[in-house]
Amino acid sequence: MWRYIPDLLSTPVPRYTSFPTAAEFADTVDASDMEAGLAGVDPDAPVSLYLHIPYCREICWYCGCNTGAANRAGRLDAYLQRLGEEIDLVAARLAGRGRIARIAWGGGSPNALEPDAFDRLNDRLQQAFNDVGAVASIEVDPRCFDTAWAASIGRNHIGRVSLGVQTFAPHIQAAIGRIQPEADIANTVRLVRAAGVESINFDLMYGLPGQSTADLVDTLDRAVAMAPDRLAVFGYAHVPHLLPRQRRIDASALPSPRDRFVQAGIAHDLLTAAGYQAIGFDHFARPGDAIAVAARAGTLRRNFQGFTEDASDTLIGLGASAISAFPDRLLQNEKNTGRYHLAIGRGRLATARGVRRSALDRRIGAAIEQILCNAVADLSGLCQTSSTEAALERFRQLGLVIRDGDHLRLAPDGLPYARGIAATLDPYRATNQVRFSSAV
Repeated sequence: MWRYIPDLLSTPVPRYTSFPTAAEFADTVDASDMEAGLAGVDPDAPVSLYLHIPYCREICWYCGCNTGAANRAGRLDAYLQRLGEEIDLVAARLAGRGRIARIAWGGGSPNALEPDAFDRLNDRLQQAFNDVGAVASIEVDPRCFDTAWAASIGRNHIGRVSLGVQTFAPHIQAAIGRIQPEADIANTVRLVRAAGVESINFDLMYGLPGQSTADLVDTLDRAVAMAPDRLAVFGYAHVPHLLPRQRRIDASALPSPRDRFVQAGIAHDLLTAAGYQAIGFDHFARPGDAIAVAARAGTLRRNFQGFTEDASDTLIGLGASAISAFPDRLLQNEKNTGRYHLAIGRGRLATARGVRRSALDRRIGAAIEQILCNAVADLSGLCQTSSTEAALERFRQLGLVIRDGDHLRLAPDGLPYARGIAATLDPYRATNQVRFSSAV
């Protein structure tokens, strides 16, 4: 087991799927920033697309996604119409620049849509962009997945599917508002495998209300028995002040910080013993999976989808609340679907918030990404403050990092503290009081 040092885990820190983080986003950017970002895409550069479907058949209490209930067909139809219009707007401004290398469908739950509606949206995407050969992935809710949806996945050549599993324990499912029979998950795995999907991911969670070590081990064992190619094992972030739906969760039943730490370590040990390769701190993959190959080659990246082998420096987000990443800017669409509709309906891009990245931001972001992905970083040129140096020195004295001049390397015991170590390089954390998730 890793060493438990509670003082180093007492301050919540970002997950660093971007730098600067979304906590630094402001309304100082607008559609003109998106226009400029698209105009600056290199003609031959790989570009990734993310399409956000902000609807679910059922709303889970723990969820932090921007999503609402898919309880009115008219609401979904209107949203898909606007999303199709945004696809056309963005494609027109790209004017053929860039090569679409990745397409990711997320939410919410894309399979809250009817399969034929999803087919039509894919057709529109194909007409707007030259995405031949693009790697396509989708997030699905096993509770509303069926043979019709599996057929659609096959027709649209989606090669990767991520299943929201979280836990197999019925009493914990009830405590987080996600009742999901194991048979639903097994059936979804069977269907997507038959549809030709090459990589299946399970999202699991520890630190859930009422979750014991035995509960977690049982969930991990059941997950491994279904042979997913990847697993993401996240610590539940209880932030009801930011997510009102979490107020339905009994905070008194949450595991203690020490218990969370033990659960994270058990997940790491059990999954690596089962033949999975650890990817960063909370992802695991079979050695032949593309993300594991990238980790061994030192080419692993981190973006809004988490750890990835995607080499694209440009990610274009489509849909309400979707975030686009360009080398020099991060731009988020309107979160409110009504305002998103209004912007796209008027023929303009829906950018509402974001941040322009300075040269220093980009250097710090690269160092943070190196720490989280490769457990090493080059700190030269980062203008480190005395407080940064003091924080890193404490990690060094505890044997969690190894310093060699401007080069930093995580020691084996430093893995669970990687986000905290990365946060020492983040100058925004000294002034921004937004509460993040627990470091473990």
